[in-house]
Amino acid sequence: MTRRPPKKNEKSGRGPCLQSNLEGTRTMAIQITELTELRPMRHARANLKKMTKKTRKNGVKRKSNGHDSIIRDGQTPYQVRNISNVLSYGVNITLFPPHLELVPQLNEVYELELAFYESKILSDEEIIRNGAYFARVGNTLTRHFLICSGEPVRLPQHSSSRLRSFFQTNQFKTGYATHGLFPYRGKFHPQMIKGLINAMGLKPGDTVLDPMMGSGTLLIEARLMGIKSIGIDASPFCRFMAQVKLDALTVPLTPVREALKNSRAVYEHFVKLAGQPNRGSKKRFEGYSGDFFSIRDSSAEYPLKPSNRGNLPAGSEIPEVYNFFLLAYLDSAGYSERSDRKSPYDQFHAILERYLFVAEKIQSVLAGTESELAESKALEGDARRLSLRDSSVDGIIFSPPYSFAIDYLENDSFHLGFLGIDIDKLREEMIGLRGRTLRQKFELYKTDMERVISECARLLRPGRICCIVVGTNNNQLSKILEVSPDEVKGIDELLVELGKPHGLHLIRKLSRQITGMANTMRTEFIVMLQRR
Repeated sequence: MTRRPPKKNEKSGRGPCLQSNLEGTRTMAIQITELTELRPMRHARANLKKMTKKTRKNGVKRKSNGHDSIIRDGQTPYQVRNISNVLSYGVNITLFPPHLELVPQLNEVYELELAFYESKILSDEEIIRNGAYFARVGNTLTRHFLICSGEPVRLPQHSSSRLRSFFQTNQFKTGYATHGLFPYRGKFHPQMIKGLINAMGLKPGDTVLDPMMGSGTLLIEARLMGIKSIGIDASPFCRFMAQVKLDALTVPLTPVREALKNSRAVYEHFVKLAGQPNRGSKKRFEGYSGDFFSIRDSSAEYPLKPSNRGNLPAGSEIPEVYNFFLLAYLDSAGYSERSDRKSPYDQFHAILERYLFVAEKIQSVLAGTESELAESKALEGDARRLSLRDSSVDGIIFSPPYSFAIDYLENDSFHLGFLGIDIDKLREEMIGLRGRTLRQKFELYKTDMERVISECARLLRPGRICCIVVGTNNNQLSKILEVSPDEVKGIDELLVELGKPHGLHLIRKLSRQITGMANTMRTEFIVMLQRR
C-alpha cells in the first residue's frame, strides 16, 4: 500500500510531530464548533426588514420565501433547515479521512484526540502496523484490531460479572497481548500508551524509557511496535513480572501445554519449594522461607533459573518457561490469599490455563513477524539515579506513584515477601512512601520527583518529549497543606513547574477518567513536556 501524501503543514520522517500539529488541533476544535453550534442567519436583520408577510404560530415566524426560522424572545433567528445539515454530519467525517475506521469502544475525548494525532502523524502503513485507535485502513484490518479481536481474556468461572463486563467493554484498551498476565493495580491502559508513543513521533529503531515501569506495559507495547525500550523499577518483583510478560510474547508453548495437562505436579513443585498458601487468610505462605531468590544465578540477572526441574515437564529448564510457571503460581497464590472460593490448586490450574490462552492468542497474531519485535530491557534501579548516557533516549513515558493513593508495596507485600525481599528496607527507598507523616511524605515526594525529572531531562534528546501520566487527590492534599481544596495545586501542575528549570516545557495536557479508583481520585492527566 502506498504512503498517503503529507497534508499541508504536516511533517514527515522521524522526530516529534506533535507540536507542529497543535495548530491543526486548534483548527479541528473550530471545525467542531462550527458543526455543533447553530449559526445565526447571515444578514438576519436585513432579511427581517425585507419580510413582507409574517405569521406567528407556536413561536415560529414564517417568511414569504417559505423557509422556517425559529425565533425565541430576544434571540436572533436560526434556519431550521441548517439544523438537519448539522445533524447529518458526524465528528468522524470532519476529523478523519473516509478510509480510516475507528475501533469500537472509543468513548473519551482524549482517545479521539490521540486518534486525531495518529491520523496526522502516521502513514497508512504505519497505522496498519502500529496504530492504536483504528480498526481498518481501507479494506485492511489493523494489527491492533487483530490482536484485540476474539475472546478478550479467559477468566475463571467464578469471576464476577463486573470483572467480565470490564474486559468486554475495554477489549481494545487493556488485557490484550500479554498485558492480561498478572493484573496489577494502577497500571497503564496499553492502548493509551501505544497512542502516546505515536503522538510523540517515535518510530521503529528509536528508544523509549519508562523509569518507573511497574508491570512493564510500555515495554510490551514498544516491543510489539518495533521500538527499543528500557524499563526501570525499584521493586524486584516488578522487574521479574515485566520480564515474564515480555518473554511470554515468544515463550515456547509446548512445555506450557504439557504443564497444564500435569498441573498438579507443577503446583506441587512450587509448594515444596515455597510452602502452602494460607487459603483466604491474607497472610504469607505456611512454611515461608524468605529465600526464594536464592535460585537466581550469581549475577542476579533475570530470568530466574530453576535449580531442580523435578517432575516438571520437558522444557521447564528453559528459564523463560520456568518463570512463566512461577508467575502463574504467584498470581494464583495471591488469589488464594485473598479468597477461599477455590482451593489453591484449582486456582493455580485456572490461572495457568488463562496464561496459556493469552500466550497462544498473541503468538498466533505474531506468527512469522517475530523478528520485528524490538529489544526490551527490564532493569532494577532507582529513577532518581539512572545509569544511562546523556541524551540517549528518544522519548520518555512514565507514571509516578499516585502520591499516597496506592501503597504499591502493601499491594505486593505477599509476592515480595515470598521472593525474600526486605519490604521495610525497600519502603525507605520508594518514591511516595518515604516519610512518617503525610506532610513528610508529600515534601519528600516533591524532592524525589524533582530529581526524577532532572534525570529525564538529562537523558532525553533535544526536541523530544517526556510524557507523564499522573493523578491527583486535591481533598487529600488540602488536608496535608491545611488549605481549601480549591487552593491546592495538583500534582500535574507541580510536575510542570518542576520541569521548567530543567528545560522541559509543557506543550500539551490531556485528561482522562480513572475507573476503579473513584474513592481515591477520579481524573488523571497526561502531561507532555518537550525538551528545549
